Amino acid sequence: MGRQKHREAGDKLVSAAKGYIEAHSLEKFSLKKLSEALYINGSYLLRQFKAGTGQTLLEYHNAVRCENAKALLRDTDMNISEIGAAVGFVSSAHFSHVFKKVTDLTPTLYRENSRA
Repeated sequence: MGRQKHREAGDKLVSAAKGYIEAHSLEKFSLKKLSEALYINGSYLLRQFKAGTGQTLLEYHNAVRCENAKALLRDTDMNISEIGAAVGFVSSAHFSHVFKKVTDLTPTLYRENSRA
């Protein structure tokens, strides 16, 4: 396969993986389920995704969930625990930890800044 064809195939795979993750963002991330859904080897998928995006699959999954959380933090009065659960986190502590890692802000501080 030529370089261009290989790159195009990698781009299609990354796009398909992103679509799956976005559609299943409320679920716990599972490489096995994702690779089975895309009919691709999990190790190969990990390498292609990282090469194509600069992120791991889990980092992308968490980023998608945090983007969904940002909208809820801006647009609703739901409490932090409810928002964490609504975007697929099991505990509010884990949600807050991941949100801060992704955005550099706590959910509470993000909410305050977005409403100022």
